[in-house]
Amino acid sequence: MIGGIVLAAGEGARFGGPKQLAELDGRPLLEHALEAMSCVPAIERIVVVLGAHADEIRAKVDFLDTEPIVCKDWQDGQAASLRVGLAELGDVEAVLVTLGDQPRITPQVIAMALDHFGGTRPVRMTYDGQPGHPVVLPAGMIPRVMELEGDVGARHLLEQAGVLEVEAGHLASAADVDTPADLEVLRR
Repeated sequence: MIGGIVLAAGEGARFGGPKQLAELDGRPLLEHALEAMSCVPAIERIVVVLGAHADEIRAKVDFLDTEPIVCKDWQDGQAASLRVGLAELGDVEAVLVTLGDQPRITPQVIAMALDHFGGTRPVRMTYDGQPGHPVVLPAGMIPRVMELEGDVGARHLLEQAGVLEVEAGHLASAADVDTPADLEVLRR
């Protein structure tokens, strides 16, 4: 099984509140990431890791066919959310990870990441040469990812494993929303 994780547990401190609920194109920001992953049939089960503002987000977001779960230790950083998502998915052959605050990542980019996945080597999409998401983690890497702590992703583990980087800047924007100004740029 291929699983999917959308990381959306952050407090939105720089944004000034729950950015997951900020309106973009007539709907909450988080719904864009959920829809993109839901449109990729190869991903059999998708979990959305919430943390801060979880009840409010659950009440206002259409989760489509994804499953919202809560990381109680969300303040510990991205690694805690990643561990909760991986634990919830259980036994998988691979996991594709995206971020809830990157609304312009498309189903095409997600599918392309999976198309480049050969079974054992991780895949990371890049945008104009800069590392980004989605990332595909093979099953063999998951035990090491489960040991991560703090506000870090799996970047150094990906590099140790010889990550395959695939350019996607011609297909999508990896712009993320950290501040209200970031959101205004996307609205234009």
